[in-house]
Amino acid sequence: MNLHAGDISIKIDKRYLNFPISGQTERKQMTFSVKGLPDLTVNIRLASGSADYWVFRDVSELKGKTLTIRYNGEDAALKQIYQSDEIAGQDSLYREQNRPQFHYTTRRGWVNDPNGLVYYDGEYHLFYQHNPYEREWENMHWGHAVSRDLVHWQELPVVLCPDEHGTIFSGSAVIDYENTSSFGSKKNPPMVAIYTYSHPDGQTQGIAYSLDKGRTFTKYEKNPVINSTRKWNSHDTRDPKVFWYDPNKEWVMVLNERNGHSIYTSENLKEWTYRSHVTGFWECPELFELPVDGDPNNTKWVMYGASGTYMLGQFDGRTFTPEAGKYYYTKGSIYAAQTYNNIPEADGRRIQLGWGRISHQGMPFNGMYLLPTELKLKTTKDGVRLISMPVKETEQLFHQVEKWSDLTADDANRKLEAFSQSDCLRLRTTLKLTYATDAGLSLFGQRIIEYDMNGTQLNGVFYSPQDPTSMELTADIYIDRTSIEVFIDGGVYSYSMDRRTDRNGNEGFRFWGNQIEVKSLEVFTVDSIWK
Repeated sequence: MNLHAGDISIKIDKRYLNFPISGQTERKQMTFSVKGLPDLTVNIRLASGSADYWVFRDVSELKGKTLTIRYNGEDAALKQIYQSDEIAGQDSLYREQNRPQFHYTTRRGWVNDPNGLVYYDGEYHLFYQHNPYEREWENMHWGHAVSRDLVHWQELPVVLCPDEHGTIFSGSAVIDYENTSSFGSKKNPPMVAIYTYSHPDGQTQGIAYSLDKGRTFTKYEKNPVINSTRKWNSHDTRDPKVFWYDPNKEWVMVLNERNGHSIYTSENLKEWTYRSHVTGFWECPELFELPVDGDPNNTKWVMYGASGTYMLGQFDGRTFTPEAGKYYYTKGSIYAAQTYNNIPEADGRRIQLGWGRISHQGMPFNGMYLLPTELKLKTTKDGVRLISMPVKETEQLFHQVEKWSDLTADDANRKLEAFSQSDCLRLRTTLKLTYATDAGLSLFGQRIIEYDMNGTQLNGVFYSPQDPTSMELTADIYIDRTSIEVFIDGGVYSYSMDRRTDRNGNEGFRFWGNQIEVKSLEVFTVDSIWK
């Protein structure tokens, strides 16, 4: 690439390049090149004056090389880019005012769907949709973080970047223990990512492999491995979820296409055969088997889409046959949740992680991941249903400091006064109504629980307790700086929401309702996951 106006060249000798971002600037194209060859192209709102916030690119793999940057915007903005061994704002990282303290967030930029959830060699991998260059959606990459306990996360460098096939949309990851793909060996089985390429001409499916525990990936030279846009006459064919189906000794892919989920199979992760289709879903498919009430001889398959509504049925490796549904078990900010592949058989849990569509006022990042939950199938008064509760590993963060029973609403409100200013808190409570009217719990006027027993509604959604004559409701409430998650009656139903920051003169915690009883109330302090 020959230099001209709008180009700069930087000899890389530090770990990061820092970029100033302004929300008032129009997006312009920026292309990175090494030795004259394009390395990456993104769209960015580069600030020519004062920056609203800063983002970065990890360029450690380019040390010693010269990186040329071509930008279609103002030359003055290029002059503000600088390299350093720290990201801009490193001194306040994870201590920012509106940084969630027990939910994973990226250091900078936008996140949405979790991708490639897989467990391998003691690590839980979280890949995710990520725009490293802005706190708004654009430039889809795969970000990456790892954890050994599903609670404390370490953010690692981006692993998949846009290329000539398109930007990198959602997908999944597997461990190819038998080396069916020939990307590795049985001694060093490859981690294989299966993802969507999004291009103006349509969406296709690609694969990439890692031989270093997910730290770096090599894209398959014959990508894409599936191009079904013509088959469906639709641009929408995305979000492959892949897993090993042992009875048939083959890989299964569930792929959202047009009006539902398609099933494909493969022996090697490279060549795929279309098998069947189930209508009624949109985006981010999931398909997995669970025992009913813990009985391994009685199982159901669960299929869901991005919204979390699900069907129960049977699966023979080629076709999913719905038997019941659609149902919901969770509502609110959660979207595009995915479950972990490769959980050890001795563990046996189905662990889910969902995107929380929650922003963080004034922060250089956007979006978060909700608490990891364990999914189970249980027999309820309405039939077999999916339930969800935070995984046991989260318990290490919470420390009970108060416990009361048989309180009036006024008594409970007085006891909670000391905790109203807490930026992070967990409450567990059981309410008993004495009249079939509204009752609940609010925080500075924001209604965390709003239960209308007469209308059978909980925060505006139909909800009926297991005993339909019960006057009681139990809630486990997790309050972070910017979010609230609530698990009702042992996880039969859950929901999440933004935590409002405005107070408008309202009192802190307040139980309200016509002569309600607070049968039990527990308060837990919370440890930060960033310490």
